[in-house]
Amino acid sequence: MINRVTLVGHLGRDPELRKLDSGVSVATFSIATNENYKDKAGNWQTNTEWHNIVCWRGLADGVEARFKKGHLAYVEGKLTHRKYQDKDGIDRYVTEIVASACKLLEKRDATQREGVPMSTSEAPASNNAGSNVADASDLPF
Repeated sequence: MINRVTLVGHLGRDPELRKLDSGVSVATFSIATNENYKDKAGNWQTNTEWHNIVCWRGLADGVEARFKKGHLAYVEGKLTHRKYQDKDGIDRYVTEIVASACKLLEKRDATQREGVPMSTSEAPASNNAGSNVADASDLPF
């Protein structure tokens, strides 16, 4: 069986990071993907889908530090569904992508590429062992 999702889209909001009582990091954010097509009248239409993303542990920390609203990102993970009860006791259902890898596809701005020191949170993922967060230059395509 395979449960694999691959998305390339723009972040709809900055990732929100929280720590569980156990100290484990969890980051959540949304990504918008667009599909463009011509309607019957020959006019271009855009259909936007929103996807909720959940990242855990080191991946969550890396995403929270480097990803920002509007950035173009690659996300790979598995599709999950869960049920919870809201404060009024009503059952709610959520569909999410639990990410196993996230890659920032945006290029850094010119000042960062020209030798101006980066803060620790902006360091390339190759220096963040085990984070699964990478620059576009790390992609195979």
